[in-house]
Amino acid sequence: MPTVLNPYLNFRGQAREAMEYYRGALGGELEVATFGDYRAAQDPSEEDLVMHAKLTTASGLVLMGADRPERLRLTKGDDVAISLGGEERAELQGYWDGLAERSTVLQPLTASAWGDGFGMLVDPYGFTWLVNIAASAS
Repeated sequence: MPTVLNPYLNFRGQAREAMEYYRGALGGELEVATFGDYRAAQDPSEEDLVMHAKLTTASGLVLMGADRPERLRLTKGDDVAISLGGEERAELQGYWDGLAERSTVLQPLTASAWGDGFGMLVDPYGFTWLVNIAASAS
């Protein structure tokens, strides 16, 4: 198996909702395990929090996420972006359309200065997505 890089998103009680949203936008299979499932809750309020979620799309994209319990620090910011790119125009356009449905579009998905199709949006959970369709895309 090759080495892979996966975005891992941390939430404050919204992991399940967010990962369901991403599944709706990107398709694929979602696996969700709670702190209770792993008997890892240090407080009863943590039982139903998502300890680990993994979304795997038909084309092999993997997005992971979890809830961070209140006892652990979580700083929201704009220091995390998710880049989604490739050469399959129809596939990437479909992902863009699904994500854009409830998001704030910062840059419409159009031809860029470097020749690729490029768009940028902020999803309902505050994460920035960069979508790039290679100029050589089919």
